[in-house]
Amino acid sequence: MCRQAVRRRVTVSANSILAILLGVIASGTIPSARAQSAIDDVHIQPRAERPIEDKMLVGGPKLDSGSKPLKVLVDLVLVPVTILDGMNRLVRGLGRDNFQVFEGKHAQDIRYFSSEDAPVSLGIILDVSGSMSDKIYRAREAVLDFLNSANPQDEFFMITFADKPEQAADFTEQVEDIQSKLIYAMPRGRTSLLDAIYLGISKMRQAKHSRKALLVISDGGDNHSRYTESEIVAQVKEADVMIYGIGLYDRRFPTPEESLGPELLRKVAEVTGGCSFTIDNPNDLAQVTKAVGVMLRNQYLLGYRPDSVSRDGKWHKIKIKLKQPKKIKFSRPELQFGYSPPLKLGTGIT
Repeated sequence: MCRQAVRRRVTVSANSILAILLGVIASGTIPSARAQSAIDDVHIQPRAERPIEDKMLVGGPKLDSGSKPLKVLVDLVLVPVTILDGMNRLVRGLGRDNFQVFEGKHAQDIRYFSSEDAPVSLGIILDVSGSMSDKIYRAREAVLDFLNSANPQDEFFMITFADKPEQAADFTEQVEDIQSKLIYAMPRGRTSLLDAIYLGISKMRQAKHSRKALLVISDGGDNHSRYTESEIVAQVKEADVMIYGIGLYDRRFPTPEESLGPELLRKVAEVTGGCSFTIDNPNDLAQVTKAVGVMLRNQYLLGYRPDSVSRDGKWHKIKIKLKQPKKIKFSRPELQFGYSPPLKLGTGIT
C-alpha cells in the first residue's frame, strides 16, 4: 500500500471572518503576536462529510433494496457450423435432430439450436500495398457488394494495410461510411498482413454482437509485420472471431513471401473455424465475397452445457456428427473443434 502525507485544511466561513474583524476593530488595538497553542492545532472543525448514500438521496432515507445482487455462472458452449454437400453447396433446412455433439467421447445434450440470420460484427481487412495497384478497383467493388447484401443490423469497420495497418473506418451500420473511405484507399508500400489481423482482432473487443468475423482480402504473403505467424495464430485461436480469407495470387509468385501467402491465409482462417479462397482472376473476387456472405448467413448454431468443466486452461475436443438426410451427401460428415475453459455465456467456439 502506498502511503501519502495529507495536509489538513482549516476552513473558515465568511461569517467567522467578519466576526474576527469586528472584534479587532472594537478593541481598538491589535493583540500581541504571542503563541497560545501549537501552529498545527485545528481551531475550527471542518463540516462532517455526509455518507455517499445521503448525497445521492438528499433529504431522503438511505436506499436499501433489502436483497443482495444475484450472480449466476453459466457454462454454455456455442458452436457455429456451416454445412456443405458433396458439391460444396450450402445445406439448409436441417434441424436439431440432424446433429450429434461429442466432447471427447461423451455425447452432449443440445440445449440450444438456431439457424436464423443473426446480426454480425464484421471487420474488412483490405490490402492496399503496391502490388494491389491493378486489383484495387475490383477489390473496392467486391467489398461494396458484400456490404450491400448484409443484414441491416450488421455493423462494420475497415482496416487497410500496407507498410503498417490503419483503421480507415470505425464501427458503423452505414455502408456509405465505408464507401467514402474506400475511395481514398490508394496502393503503396509493402504488406503487413499479420499486423493488420492483430489490429482487427483487437478492434473486435468493441463489437456489440456475439457473432464476429473478419474478411481479409490480400494478394500476397507478409513481408513487413512486427508480429510473427505463430503469435497471430495463437491469438486468433482464442479470439472467438471467425476469419475468412480471399487471396488474389498471380499464377507465378515473384517473391518467396507471396508463394507462402495462400498457406498463411489458410492456416489463420481455418484455426478460427472459417475458410480461405484462392483466386487468380480479380474478376472472380465479387463472386467469392458473395459466397462468404452467404456462408455467414447460413450457419447453424449449436449450444450445450458440458457435463463437467475442468478449468485447467487446456483445449477440449469437440466432434459434431451429422445424421444424413435422404438425397444429401455431405462433404464432411464429421467436424472437429476445440475450446479452452473458462467459458462465458454466448461464447462461440469454432
